[in-house]
Amino acid sequence: MKAKQVKSGYQIQPILHRLLWLWFTLLYPTCSFCVFPPSFSHVGAAERTDTLPNVFSDNHSDLTSLRLKLDAARLFNENQLPKTKIEWIIYREKLISEIIRRTGVVMNHKIPLNLKETAKIQLNGYSIRNIFFQTRPGVYVTANLYIPDGKGKFPGVIVMMGHSLFGRLEDRYQSVGHTLALNGYVALCLDPWGAGERTTIHGVFEDHGDENNLGSSLMNIGEPLMGIETSDNVRGVDLLCSFPYVDDQNIGATGSSGGGNQTMWLTALDNRVKAAVPVVSTGTFESYIMGTPCICEVLPGGLNLTEEAGILSLVAPRAIKLCNHQKDNNQAFQPSEMIRSFKNARPIFEMYGAGNKISYQVFDLTHGYFPEDRQAMLGWFDLHLKGIGNGTPGKEIPFELLPKERLMVFPKGERDTQVVGTESYCKLKGKELKDDFLGSMVFDVERKRDGLREILGIGNKISVKSFHEFSDLKGWSRIALETSDNKLIPVLLRLPSGKGLEFKIVCNPDGKQNIPGRLLDSLISRGQGIAIVDLSGTGEVNLKPDSTEKKRNLLILSRSLLWFGKTLIGEWVNELDLVSDFLQSQYHAVKVGVDANKEAGIAALILVALEKKPIDLNLRETPVSYLFDNRENIDFFSVAVNIPGFLRWGDISLAAAMSRGTICFIDPVTMSGRKIAGAELEKWRLEFKNIRTVSKGEGNALFVESGQNRLPE
Repeated sequence: MKAKQVKSGYQIQPILHRLLWLWFTLLYPTCSFCVFPPSFSHVGAAERTDTLPNVFSDNHSDLTSLRLKLDAARLFNENQLPKTKIEWIIYREKLISEIIRRTGVVMNHKIPLNLKETAKIQLNGYSIRNIFFQTRPGVYVTANLYIPDGKGKFPGVIVMMGHSLFGRLEDRYQSVGHTLALNGYVALCLDPWGAGERTTIHGVFEDHGDENNLGSSLMNIGEPLMGIETSDNVRGVDLLCSFPYVDDQNIGATGSSGGGNQTMWLTALDNRVKAAVPVVSTGTFESYIMGTPCICEVLPGGLNLTEEAGILSLVAPRAIKLCNHQKDNNQAFQPSEMIRSFKNARPIFEMYGAGNKISYQVFDLTHGYFPEDRQAMLGWFDLHLKGIGNGTPGKEIPFELLPKERLMVFPKGERDTQVVGTESYCKLKGKELKDDFLGSMVFDVERKRDGLREILGIGNKISVKSFHEFSDLKGWSRIALETSDNKLIPVLLRLPSGKGLEFKIVCNPDGKQNIPGRLLDSLISRGQGIAIVDLSGTGEVNLKPDSTEKKRNLLILSRSLLWFGKTLIGEWVNELDLVSDFLQSQYHAVKVGVDANKEAGIAALILVALEKKPIDLNLRETPVSYLFDNRENIDFFSVAVNIPGFLRWGDISLAAAMSRGTICFIDPVTMSGRKIAGAELEKWRLEFKNIRTVSKGEGNALFVESGQNRLPE
């Protein structure tokens, strides 16, 4: 194996090559680039190309994870907090402003709360109210309000839920409400967005986005789940402070896991929270990388901004106690990671003379909110919200849990229409954004290109530092491209039978072994060169090459990249661009096209929209719009498909119009993978044509079904 330096620049193509290409296109006038044998897009077991050789050796290291973890470790060292109080005050103001901008948190206290109560449950010493209230215009939250008997005023505590399908109805979360009320606190327990009674179908409980595409879909409308939840919780504090029986000068916050994460963000941003106890949720941003955080726990570009110690420090000089568990199976919440952040945040508290206002306690427990945590929480709140005790754990008063049905705001299936889930919300907001987009009569295409690069997190163009050639196998040349951003990209190469004619880059998000053999046979029979590429996180560059959990691996990688302000689609755009340049500079390619499936097709389309290259595309089962379709098949695409704010930028039709080549959508689909045909397809065809006209674009979009043997004239 030899590492070779890349030839600089593009070489002048021989005139003969150009004449041969002209002859080729004249011979095949009906679009020689579009190859689609019948039933081609749907890959069955017999169509798998599992005879393709690998480029890398077996049992190779996970270079992607190693590279990103190294980058995160470097940023941990760079993200140091100021050493003087004056510097800290300036840093603090900028940090809060940037968090609000990146998450989209709404801090509007003037929106009417429109509180509505559906039931009251009287228990021994306290009562529970089943309520819902408005947090943003048209957005309502379901909740339980636990109120001690008596006139008050009582300290108030907002309780935020972790990742339970049942939200606030879950035993371990209602337990926090019961114990707070019995100890003289008003507790407001809210359903997080998409959980509890805020699911797609009322009474059908579901994961709000931890292990699926649901919560990530909110990114496409420009509203990260972290910001939506924080906005709800800020309004929860507004509600607590509005009650005459609540002491609005003594407000606390607590929660575990995702709810503990929200406890930290809420307390950092809302100075009305005087004391907080996040449980099994504190670690380091560094430890999130290549872990499994929910999308609600991801701050886009967070590692370029600060570390978790910086967020904890925003609480100073108010009080915060961190509870972590020794047996927690989440790497991000290991006590050792929490202590790193604690030690780096404590000097900021000491600047205010409040070194004793930040504390931690570690229990020999698994992940959860257990009696030991609740007792630690009571002691901390007694000291800082009531001014009694010394902060050591209190003692719980026994209580009985209630059936979930009694705590529900609405009978099953009878939810008020003002309370919506992610599906309805994304459809509503997507339509508003789409109407604005289609109503635009002028597009500044260059500004749109800049905006697209920004939301994708595409920075400087990457290049090939060197390439490594391995021995040929099964008729394929095996090459690894070593890039300027320290990647190794595996490429299988077959030269065109007519030297210097056309190359087709072929890629599939499920890896090259899922590329149908009939496609490759068809390309070879036409004399085209082929470059098969496994993009980051796919095929041989999968985080775990032998793993069958391909979509989960792409989920982990996508969310990790978000912490660096990047997207996986953006990485794929860079990689396809690099391979295209490599084929032109090293193999004198006259013409380069791309044949890509599903979300890889999005990357190919964006490449030609950004780089203005005359590259023709075959996009198979690629969405024609980012509009939310339906919840049922939300995971047809991997999490990699989601692009922050894409529908605020425009839509697929604009990206197609900005290209210079011909884009052939083969078996086009919606975001849920539903095939588009007939009158519906004609509607999209008209939109693409109109947007191309308005934007004065050069790109031409064609829509065909795989059963057609020729493109329409």
